Amino acid sequence: MRLNFAGGILLVLVVVALIAAYGSLFTVNQTQQALVVRLGQVVATPTDPGLHTKLPIVDSVIYIDKRILDLENPSQEMIASDQKRLVVDAFARYRIHDALKFYQKVGSIDAANSRLSTLLNSKLRGVLGGATLTHIVRDERAALMGKVRDQLDEEAQAFGINVIDVRIRRADLPDQNSQFVYTRMQTERQREAAEFRGQGSQRAQEIRARAERDRTVLLAEATSKAEQTRGEGDAERNRIFADAYNKDAEFFTFYRSMQAYEVSLKRGDTRMVIKPNSEFFRYFLDPSGKAGDSNTKK
Repeated sequence: MRLNFAGGILLVLVVVALIAAYGSLFTVNQTQQALVVRLGQVVATPTDPGLHTKLPIVDSVIYIDKRILDLENPSQEMIASDQKRLVVDAFARYRIHDALKFYQKVGSIDAANSRLSTLLNSKLRGVLGGATLTHIVRDERAALMGKVRDQLDEEAQAFGINVIDVRIRRADLPDQNSQFVYTRMQTERQREAAEFRGQGSQRAQEIRARAERDRTVLLAEATSKAEQTRGEGDAERNRIFADAYNKDAEFFTFYRSMQAYEVSLKRGDTRMVIKPNSEFFRYFLDPSGKAGDSNTKK
């Protein structure tokens, strides 16, 4: 009986020892850092991954994420330095570098997001409020984001947080302003298009007028050159005829008469009433052409 009782006590002690051993061990993952809290006080802050020890029952372990965390900020309407309204959608990335300070100041990631969101809105309004719309949207966007990040990181150090980056996802005009700007841009582009078309039409008219003038000048010069060449050709032809006539007047007369016969006596197209012994047919009666002269004399 005593052996059974002693065995039971021993079993209970073994179970208690196992429970105590299990309760005194905890594991820290690669993505975590831990706080060992004893009666409300932090007694250890292990950050290395692996197996760690604590007092069972008395100590509790709080795990803090050490990865890069995202802070999504809701869209906010802001006013730039040139009095242009903007709807800004921004986000931030941060890491908890001091788990003890983080736990003491904010306690949880949700509470940290709430505090950081308020600070981010404040820094965005302060920085973007001193810049123009063009600088925010295009020219100095990266520099402005760097300034917001530095200011937010300086404030977040009090929470054990290191702000890594701040970015503007979208910076647009409000819907009513966007429609007004779009209408104005459309009107401006239409005006420029009409101006370009007017300039093109004027340029086209100038080119057509110049081309028509050049054509008229070229035609006039060509006509003048043609008339001159034709006149020179006629003069040369007359000179050749004159030279030919002076060399052999009788042959020239015969040749011209043959040409006249060829032109006037075409087949199926000749109607002529004339005496056969006339001067025109003298080469028909006599190849020498003297028959016409004798008949004329008679």
